[in-house]
Amino acid sequence: MAVFDVAHTKDLAEFIHASPSPYHACANAADRLEAAGYRELDEAAAWPHEPGAYYVVKDGSIIAWRVDDPAQFQNGFRIFGAHTDSPILKVKPQPDTGVAGWKQVAVETYGGIPYDTWLDVDLGVAGRLALRDGSIKLVHVDRPLLRVPRLAIHLDREVNKGMKLNAQQHLTPVWGLGPVEQGEFLEFVAKEAGVTAGDVLGFDLVLPGTQKPSFLGRENEFLAAPRLDNLMSTHAGLSALLKVESSEKIPVFVSFNHEESGSMTSSGAQSPFLERTLRRILAADEETVAQRFAASTVMSSDTGQAVHPNFSERHEPGHHPLPNGGPMLKTSANERYATGAEEQALFVRACEAADIPWQFYVNRNDIPGGTTIGPLSATQLSMLTVDVGPGILSMHSSRELCGTADAHHLADLALSYFQL
Repeated sequence: MAVFDVAHTKDLAEFIHASPSPYHACANAADRLEAAGYRELDEAAAWPHEPGAYYVVKDGSIIAWRVDDPAQFQNGFRIFGAHTDSPILKVKPQPDTGVAGWKQVAVETYGGIPYDTWLDVDLGVAGRLALRDGSIKLVHVDRPLLRVPRLAIHLDREVNKGMKLNAQQHLTPVWGLGPVEQGEFLEFVAKEAGVTAGDVLGFDLVLPGTQKPSFLGRENEFLAAPRLDNLMSTHAGLSALLKVESSEKIPVFVSFNHEESGSMTSSGAQSPFLERTLRRILAADEETVAQRFAASTVMSSDTGQAVHPNFSERHEPGHHPLPNGGPMLKTSANERYATGAEEQALFVRACEAADIPWQFYVNRNDIPGGTTIGPLSATQLSMLTVDVGPGILSMHSSRELCGTADAHHLADLALSYFQL
């Protein structure tokens, strides 16, 4: 039986529940950084160029780093990357709708979600409100408010032969009864946030499930939670950065927004956000920057597929990663992951130094998998990049499943990598 750090995994569960949107994830990460003495920097202001602990937040993405010794500026970076966003239902700009006497909220799908996992789930609402005075207000209605109701089997006798859902027609949640009143939903959310609807000039709102993460299994060896993809990696990287005792290179933690939608935004992994930040940290000429980048590495962490006991034939026969088996080294001949031989060696050294188990992940040749920020970061930065991650089940579902021990295994890997 795997041995696990209960306190660490409980902390992960609390972090996930308190982070229903990328903006909440960044705010919660910032609170932890501030408590540890980190200082927030404004992109539009001048930055200090001396040792210290700093972070910067941009549109649901966060970058944090720590310099203890001026000599670290000469040695490059060790970057641990993740992402803050998860597949979910997102509220449309004009949300008030309804049919046949029901009040509903118009939504669109964000990321690749299995539609059926969002049926009959109690949903809250969370996100950010952009106010008239230029400020941003976070909101989280953490109680059952909405629900996407499933059609009764009596009205669809063929449902168990394969249910086909249309995202436009079948995923609109209900939240009340009566005639549709335009502006009613925003008024409700604004009131919950303690502001007036007339002061809200823009919003990014999502509908997270309200059920809290929970342990399960005979020995509590599993954790069931939403947004394991990829707050599990975000929490691991943040926890590791806060525990770094010494590092030859500058340890950097980054978690990007918009990975699930392709990363092509001003703060995503395909943006210059990370590169510009690294350049500003160095504050050096182009030749020096090139040298430091060449000496730097990236560890990209995102969840991957553990072997499914009911669908084992969908997995590569020679590679069956299991929960609590340690972080997976993710490889792809077609560069869907950035890992190569040198990158594998870096990963193995970090695992050995942390004294944790590890395993391989590779897709079947005839079932191509997804990708993540690793190849994107490697393309932007031209740094040696390795893709890793914990094995989970029910990926992109409204509620996912991971191994309890893998939570601290991943954090141990990140810390070991920072301190190599």
